Amino acid sequence: MFLVFNKDKIYAYGISIITVILLFCAASTMLTDNPETILTGSTAGKQLPIYKVDTQEKKVALTINCAWNDSDIDNILQTLNNNNCKVTFFMVGDWVKKYPEAAKKVKEAGHEIGTHSNTHPHVNNLDYEKNANELKESAKIIKETTGAEVKLYRPPYGEYNDTVIKVANENGYIPIQWSLDTLDYTKITGEQMWERLKNKITAGDIILMHNGTEHTADSLDMIIKNIKSSGFEVARVSDIIYTENYTIDTNGTQRRK
Repeated sequence: MFLVFNKDKIYAYGISIITVILLFCAASTMLTDNPETILTGSTAGKQLPIYKVDTQEKKVALTINCAWNDSDIDNILQTLNNNNCKVTFFMVGDWVKKYPEAAKKVKEAGHEIGTHSNTHPHVNNLDYEKNANELKESAKIIKETTGAEVKLYRPPYGEYNDTVIKVANENGYIPIQWSLDTLDYTKITGEQMWERLKNKITAGDIILMHNGTEHTADSLDMIIKNIKSSGFEVARVSDIIYTENYTIDTNGTQRRK
């Protein structure tokens, strides 16, 4: 059997193959050279917030959600000051409106403020516009009350879907989850909280706590001292995360590219 090759067809096939190769190379170069390109868990089908950070620095971020009352804010701030720690407070907009002096004290003490939404809704039930409004309104209230520019967002209830994460990213906020939960809101003791943490803490962890619980304020000093004695520095979220040129793997771990 003999094959007959047409020169015009061979030439056309050759041009097509070269074009495909050139386009592939151009796309690869754009992804590699652009430091603002952020590859997230969406590559596996779902967009993710940051749960923890892959880092060589012996730092963990301590975060405190503010959504209920302000009864223990003074004690929490005093403990943080005594231990020379700066941490991140995630505040609900309605909480800031209700307790503006408490919010101001947090900012004046040098701590970082992120938003925890405006009304603490189930954000998975909201469309893009309503999610965006929750962020914008809360950031506005925090700015007007404390002067803080909000860059971090923790969705209420730890709840999120692709829309929630997309809204945050497209409006200039970095969505933050947590890798270690003290479960302080369940009224457990400080010793029980530490039991949950002590064998799990690694560099880059983000720890979840809340104000307005039964034992957070009276346990905080012990927890901070134990974290430090384990060899870690207590830090703000912005002290450990990367703001550009990173990926987020399918476990929510942020890594340098």
